[in-house]
Amino acid sequence: QVQLVESGGGLVQPGGSLRLTCGSSEFNLDNYAVGWFRQAPGLEREEIACVSGRDTSTYYQYYVEGRFTISRDSAKNTVYLEMSRLQPDDTATYYCRAARTITTPQITGCRLVGLATSWGQGTQVTVSS
Repeated sequence: QVQLVESGGGLVQPGGSLRLTCGSSEFNLDNYAVGWFRQAPGLEREEIACVSGRDTSTYYQYYVEGRFTISRDSAKNTVYLEMSRLQPDDTATYYCRAARTITTPQITGCRLVGLATSWGQGTQVTVSS
């Protein structure tokens, strides 16, 4: 499977903002759902935000909703994760993947179904003063 490429991470102070980018020169994201995941040291990888492939509906985990915004730019074959009011707990490596569709098994959050890309290298986000 193709790997998507994540970028845009870095070191930011608490309360700061970053914009992450997810894309590929080999894989057309049109009509695919895309999700952002993150994994902090010692913790499991968690799915934090998704955007659908058809109507661009968005879904978030409750602990990032209102601070993070997922969006897509079809012309650039790119999905973004705009992150604001970052806190030290947001420190993690962030990944993205594409899939056929999304489910919402719980009140918040999302789950990609029919994964179409494999794990990429991720981009590191460190929130520290």
